[in-house]
Amino acid sequence: MNDVTLSTPGPIDRNARVYVAGHRGLVGGAVWRHLESEGFTNLIGASSSELDLRDRTAVFAFFEKHRPNVVIDAAARVGGIHANNTYPAEFLSDNLLIQVNVMDAANAVDVDRLIFLGSSCIYPKFAEQPIREDSLLTGALEPTNDAYAIAKISGIMQVQASRRQYGRRWISAMPTNLYGPGDNFHPENSHVMPALIRRIHEAKEQGLAEVVIWGTGTPRREFLHVDDLASAVLFLLENYDSPETINVGVGDDVSIRELAELIARTVGYDGTLTQDTSKPDGTPRKLLDVSRLNSLGWKAHISLEDGVAETYAWYLGHLTDLRAK
Repeated sequence: MNDVTLSTPGPIDRNARVYVAGHRGLVGGAVWRHLESEGFTNLIGASSSELDLRDRTAVFAFFEKHRPNVVIDAAARVGGIHANNTYPAEFLSDNLLIQVNVMDAANAVDVDRLIFLGSSCIYPKFAEQPIREDSLLTGALEPTNDAYAIAKISGIMQVQASRRQYGRRWISAMPTNLYGPGDNFHPENSHVMPALIRRIHEAKEQGLAEVVIWGTGTPRREFLHVDDLASAVLFLLENYDSPETINVGVGDDVSIRELAELIARTVGYDGTLTQDTSKPDGTPRKLLDVSRLNSLGWKAHISLEDGVAETYAWYLGHLTDLRAK
């Protein structure tokens, strides 16, 4: 691993114009809430109906109008293993368009600080665990989400290119698996955590004796609450300045089976959890090495048990809306 020279960019003025791309999503919504709680008074956001980030002309016009001082790029087309495996062309093209347009427009109006949020799927399928930042581009990707991963790797490269060419203080961060209030609970296109919450809750409601879980249940995953990620985003903007991406996670993981059992306890479901081994497992293990971030002074603080309980409570409070999806 190459030596990384860090310099501290310093505190961000709470009156700065901060554009949160994707502020209606799981991550962007959490970032928006956190910035408000930290006293930021000039937040900028636009829903997908107001601004299609795939539309280059519209994005450039938006940046020219608002001229943000800081950009937090939390916008992406996201989904679970089924969605990634079924729609690889859209996951590649949409995410490339979104991040290229946002970063090119940010360069056009001289945005000095930007953070690009990627995904831990950028790392090789069989990377040494826990996964260090220098594992990037050292091996083959997990094929079920390689298109999304390539798009996110391209985003990292664009951050680095902008730093070299324009001297920007832009950074990229790679969160582990995220969850929390505002997640996507679609029965097919969601990530594993919300998918299991919905499936197990509905099994309890319907009195089903069994819930089928995809795969063997042995793959291990790390889960970071979005509120923890939101605090890390601001922390990194104020304390990190390096071309190398930095991992954001909790430093601990659980098996999919253990996660399902925790959700079943939280929901109060006492039926049988059965594994459908004909379905794909994905990457065997995905645990990030978060020692660099921890050494800077930031650590996650929301436990998985508390986070699952909070997320389930949010789900129960939004059942009417979610059942329409």
